[in-house]
Amino acid sequence: MPTPHGESISRSRHQTSGKRRAAVRRTEAAEGGLTHSPAHLKLRDVIEQLLPAVVAVVEAGADESHEPLLAEEQDALGAAVPRRRDEFAAGRSCARRALSALGQPPRAILPGAHREPRWPVGFVGSITHCSGYCAAAVARADEIVTLGIDAEIHEPLPAGILDEIAVPGELDWLRTRAGDGTCWDRLLFSAKESVFKAWFPLAGRWLDFEDARISFAPGSGTFDAQLLVEGPRVAGIEVRGFSGRFHAGQGLVLTAITMAAR
Repeated sequence: MPTPHGESISRSRHQTSGKRRAAVRRTEAAEGGLTHSPAHLKLRDVIEQLLPAVVAVVEAGADESHEPLLAEEQDALGAAVPRRRDEFAAGRSCARRALSALGQPPRAILPGAHREPRWPVGFVGSITHCSGYCAAAVARADEIVTLGIDAEIHEPLPAGILDEIAVPGELDWLRTRAGDGTCWDRLLFSAKESVFKAWFPLAGRWLDFEDARISFAPGSGTFDAQLLVEGPRVAGIEVRGFSGRFHAGQGLVLTAITMAAR
């Protein structure tokens, strides 16, 4: 695929998806799963401030009860390990409640070929979970073209992950923020996760961490993502990037991206 400098990179889809999955799994493994739910992780008001009012948002902590999985979802999970089953159930419960807020009846939200949620026709959404926390955001497709949300624990990334996800300009900027009390490396990871979640429904293909460059504006709590590969087309116009908002505090970092319908 072309780079910003016109060079050509030959990389298979399997290699791209495998590298992304490896970095995500190593980061998740360091969190330990949905094992605790401190009171300070109740961030519904914060999440809603990161998203337009037309987006329905529902959150849950690990100690909160959630609706049981529907039969089709149970079948889709197969012999998943307990952690995966807990995350899946919490995410689907939040998603169904968000859809209900938009007037939709309960229905199964099955995973696609790449484990992405398959939303009802006419809706877009995103699910996120980290240690002790889960949230889902859903909107009508005639109002929001795509969206992505991500939550991470507010701690430095595990050793070695930053070098796998960052491009040179990002690393230079991160060095200028060292010691300011914010785990910008974790925010970078989260922003790139939100980028991927917004990208995939539009493009239908993988996007690696180094295929987007993130620029944070700390004063406004916003960020821009520049795509470094050819973007998908929406209404005949190539998508060259995304804009998002972020929050760091109360033990979590949160990022959110939406693209409004034209």
